[in-house]
Amino acid sequence: MAGIKTFIEESYNELLYKVTWPTWAELQESTVLVFITMFILTVIIYCMDFIFGVQGGPDSFWRGALGWLYQLLT
Repeated sequence: MAGIKTFIEESYNELLYKVTWPTWAELQESTVLVFITMFILTVIIYCMDFIFGVQGGPDSFWRGALGWLYQLLT
């Protein structure tokens, strides 16, 4: 039982005195960066789905821009 108590005390002290927490400004910058990255990746994945027609199965009406182009050419 003494081992658990020592572990909790050492963990608490490490979180209080050894960990460098980000400032409020650094936290805001990181949050904005994450949101911008998520938006860009969302747009890229949406475009890939639109071009290659991943919405639905083989019987789906929409087969993507490439499928539409293939139907147009054949």
